[in-house]
Amino acid sequence: MRFVTIAPPDFDVDLDLRYATPDNLTGRPIFARPLCLLHPDAAAALARSVRLAAAQGLRLRVFDGYRPPAAQWALWNVLPDATFIADPRIGSSHGRGVAIDLTLALPDGTMLDMGTDFDDMRPIAWHADTSISVAAQRNRALLLGIMAAAGWQHYAWEWWHYQLPSASAYPLVEDGVLGPSVMGSGKSSPG
Repeated sequence: MRFVTIAPPDFDVDLDLRYATPDNLTGRPIFARPLCLLHPDAAAALARSVRLAAAQGLRLRVFDGYRPPAAQWALWNVLPDATFIADPRIGSSHGRGVAIDLTLALPDGTMLDMGTDFDDMRPIAWHADTSISVAAQRNRALLLGIMAAAGWQHYAWEWWHYQLPSASAYPLVEDGVLGPSVMGSGKSSPG
Protein backbone atom coordinates (compact mmCIF):
# COMPACT_ATOMS: atom_id res chain seq x y z
CA MET A 1 0.00 0.00 0.00
CA ARG A 2 1.34 3.40 -0.94
CA PHE A 3 0.13 6.04 1.49
CA VAL A 4 -0.13 9.77 0.83
CA THR A 5 1.94 12.18 2.93
CA ILE A 6 -0.30 14.89 4.38
CA ALA A 7 1.70 18.11 4.49
CA PRO A 8 1.86 21.52 2.83
CA PRO A 9 1.99 22.53 0.07
CA ASP A 10 -0.02 19.56 -1.28
CA PHE A 11 -2.43 19.80 1.66
CA ASP A 12 -3.10 23.25 3.07
CA VAL A 13 -3.33 22.11 6.69
CA ASP A 14 -1.57 22.91 9.94
CA LEU A 15 0.26 19.93 11.40
CA ASP A 16 0.30 19.43 15.17
CA LEU A 17 1.27 15.77 15.27
CA ARG A 18 0.98 15.14 18.99
CA TYR A 19 2.24 11.56 18.97
CA ALA A 20 5.66 12.81 17.81
CA THR A 21 5.81 14.93 20.99
CA PRO A 22 5.28 14.29 24.71
CA ASP A 23 2.02 16.32 24.47
CA ASN A 24 -0.24 13.26 24.32
CA LEU A 25 -1.86 10.87 26.76
CA THR A 26 1.29 8.72 27.08
CA GLY A 27 3.41 11.71 28.14
CA ARG A 28 6.16 10.70 25.69
CA PRO A 29 6.67 10.67 21.93
CA ILE A 30 5.50 7.46 20.28
CA PHE A 31 6.66 8.53 16.80
CA ALA A 32 10.30 9.49 16.25
CA ARG A 33 9.37 12.09 13.63
CA PRO A 34 6.26 14.08 12.75
CA LEU A 35 4.75 12.42 9.72
CA CYS A 36 1.07 12.17 8.76
CA LEU A 37 0.11 9.49 6.25
CA LEU A 38 -3.28 8.49 4.89
CA HIS A 39 -4.67 5.91 2.48
CA PRO A 40 -5.30 7.57 -0.92
CA ASP A 41 -9.09 7.38 -0.40
CA ALA A 42 -8.79 9.16 2.95
CA ALA A 43 -6.37 11.72 1.47
CA ALA A 44 -8.95 12.53 -1.23
CA ALA A 45 -11.63 13.01 1.45
CA LEU A 46 -9.25 15.22 3.44
CA ALA A 47 -8.64 17.38 0.34
CA ARG A 48 -12.42 17.91 0.15
CA SER A 49 -12.46 18.80 3.87
CA VAL A 50 -9.70 21.36 3.37
CA ARG A 51 -11.70 23.05 0.59
CA LEU A 52 -14.91 23.09 2.66
CA ALA A 53 -13.12 24.55 5.69
CA ALA A 54 -11.46 27.21 3.52
CA ALA A 55 -14.89 28.20 2.16
CA GLN A 56 -15.81 28.96 5.81
CA GLY A 57 -12.62 31.01 6.27
CA LEU A 58 -11.07 28.24 8.40
CA ARG A 59 -8.16 25.81 8.36
CA LEU A 60 -7.76 22.24 9.51
CA ARG A 61 -5.19 21.36 12.17
CA VAL A 62 -4.22 17.69 12.02
CA PHE A 63 -3.20 15.75 15.14
CA ASP A 64 -2.91 12.19 13.77
CA GLY A 65 -3.45 10.01 10.71
CA TYR A 66 -2.07 6.53 10.05
CA ARG A 67 -0.98 4.86 13.28
CA PRO A 68 1.10 1.67 13.09
CA PRO A 69 0.57 -1.23 15.50
CA ALA A 70 3.51 -0.24 17.75
CA ALA A 71 1.94 3.17 18.34
CA GLN A 72 -1.46 1.59 18.98
CA TRP A 73 0.13 -0.67 21.61
CA ALA A 74 1.83 2.34 23.25
CA LEU A 75 -1.57 4.05 23.63
CA TRP A 76 -3.34 0.86 24.75
CA ASN A 77 -0.70 0.19 27.40
CA VAL A 78 -1.47 3.59 28.94
CA LEU A 79 -5.28 3.47 28.53
CA PRO A 80 -6.68 -0.02 27.82
CA ASP A 81 -10.23 1.27 27.34
CA ALA A 82 -11.81 0.32 24.00
CA THR A 83 -14.16 3.31 24.22
CA PHE A 84 -11.19 5.58 23.47
CA ILE A 85 -8.33 3.36 22.26
CA ALA A 86 -8.95 0.54 19.80
CA ASP A 87 -7.65 -2.79 21.06
CA PRO A 88 -4.44 -3.35 19.06
CA ARG A 89 -5.21 -7.08 18.83
CA ILE A 90 -8.20 -6.10 16.67
CA GLY A 91 -6.77 -3.03 14.97
CA SER A 92 -8.14 0.43 14.40
CA SER A 93 -9.21 2.67 11.56
CA HIS A 94 -5.97 4.61 12.17
CA GLY A 95 -4.06 1.36 11.55
CA ARG A 96 -5.74 1.15 8.16
CA GLY A 97 -4.82 4.71 7.22
CA VAL A 98 -8.46 5.76 6.90
CA ALA A 99 -8.89 7.84 10.08
CA ILE A 100 -7.79 11.30 11.01
CA ASP A 101 -7.80 13.31 14.22
CA LEU A 102 -8.15 17.04 13.68
CA THR A 103 -9.74 20.34 14.62
CA LEU A 104 -10.62 23.70 13.10
CA ALA A 105 -8.44 26.80 13.30
CA LEU A 106 -8.60 30.42 12.23
CA PRO A 107 -6.37 31.56 9.34
CA ASP A 108 -3.74 32.70 11.88
CA GLY A 109 -3.59 29.16 13.35
CA THR A 110 -5.61 29.85 16.50
CA MET A 111 -7.65 26.73 17.25
CA LEU A 112 -11.39 27.10 17.69
CA ASP A 113 -12.68 26.23 21.17
CA MET A 114 -13.98 22.65 21.14
CA GLY A 115 -14.58 22.42 24.87
CA THR A 116 -11.60 20.09 25.46
CA ASP A 117 -8.18 19.51 24.03
CA PHE A 118 -7.35 16.60 21.74
CA ASP A 119 -7.03 13.23 23.52
CA ASP A 120 -9.22 14.24 26.45
CA MET A 121 -10.59 10.85 27.40
CA ARG A 122 -13.58 11.99 29.45
CA PRO A 123 -17.29 12.12 28.57
CA ILE A 124 -16.95 15.89 28.07
CA ALA A 125 -15.13 15.07 24.79
CA TRP A 126 -18.16 13.24 23.36
CA HIS A 127 -19.74 14.92 20.33
CA ALA A 128 -23.11 15.22 22.02
CA ASP A 129 -21.86 16.59 25.33
CA THR A 130 -23.81 19.74 26.23
CA SER A 131 -21.91 20.70 29.37
CA ILE A 132 -19.41 22.66 27.27
CA SER A 133 -20.03 26.23 26.16
CA VAL A 134 -22.55 26.95 23.41
CA ALA A 135 -19.69 28.33 21.29
CA ALA A 136 -17.75 25.06 21.65
CA GLN A 137 -20.88 23.06 20.78
CA ARG A 138 -21.28 25.16 17.62
CA ASN A 139 -17.61 24.64 16.71
CA ARG A 140 -17.95 20.89 17.10
CA ALA A 141 -21.08 20.97 14.93
CA LEU A 142 -19.25 23.04 12.31
CA LEU A 143 -16.37 20.54 12.23
CA LEU A 144 -18.86 17.68 12.00
CA GLY A 145 -20.68 19.36 9.11
CA ILE A 146 -17.47 19.99 7.15
CA MET A 147 -16.21 16.47 7.67
CA ALA A 148 -19.55 14.78 6.91
CA ALA A 149 -19.97 16.82 3.73
CA ALA A 150 -16.50 15.64 2.65
CA GLY A 151 -17.45 11.98 3.14
CA TRP A 152 -16.18 11.24 6.66
CA GLN A 153 -17.98 9.48 9.52
CA HIS A 154 -17.58 10.77 13.07
CA TYR A 155 -16.83 8.76 16.19
CA ALA A 156 -19.37 9.71 18.85
CA TRP A 157 -16.95 9.53 21.81
CA GLU A 158 -14.19 11.80 20.42
CA TRP A 159 -15.05 15.14 18.75
CA TRP A 160 -11.70 15.11 16.87
CA HIS A 161 -11.88 11.60 15.30
CA TYR A 162 -13.19 10.97 11.78
CA GLN A 163 -12.91 7.92 9.56
CA LEU A 164 -14.09 6.71 6.19
CA PRO A 165 -17.53 5.05 6.47
CA SER A 166 -16.34 1.56 5.49
CA ALA A 167 -13.10 1.72 7.49
CA SER A 168 -13.10 -1.98 8.42
CA ALA A 169 -13.06 -2.94 4.72
CA TYR A 170 -9.52 -1.56 4.42
CA PRO A 171 -6.61 -3.80 5.41
CA LEU A 172 -4.49 -3.17 8.48
CA VAL A 173 -1.05 -1.88 7.53
CA GLU A 174 2.04 -2.98 9.44
CA ASP A 175 4.90 -0.81 10.70
CA GLY A 176 6.80 -1.07 7.41
CA VAL A 177 5.04 2.05 6.13
CA LEU A 178 6.85 4.25 8.65
CA GLY A 179 9.84 1.97 9.14
CA PRO A 180 12.21 3.17 11.84
CA SER A 181 10.20 6.31 12.59
CA VAL A 182 8.09 4.47 15.15
CA MET A 183 9.78 4.26 18.53
CA GLY A 184 10.29 0.71 19.80
CA SER A 185 7.99 -2.22 19.23
CA GLY A 186 5.47 -0.92 21.74
CA LYS A 187 4.21 -4.46 22.28
CA SER A 188 3.82 -5.98 25.66
CA SER A 189 1.63 -8.69 27.01
CA PRO A 190 -1.77 -7.09 27.50
CA GLY A 191 -3.19 -7.85 30.91
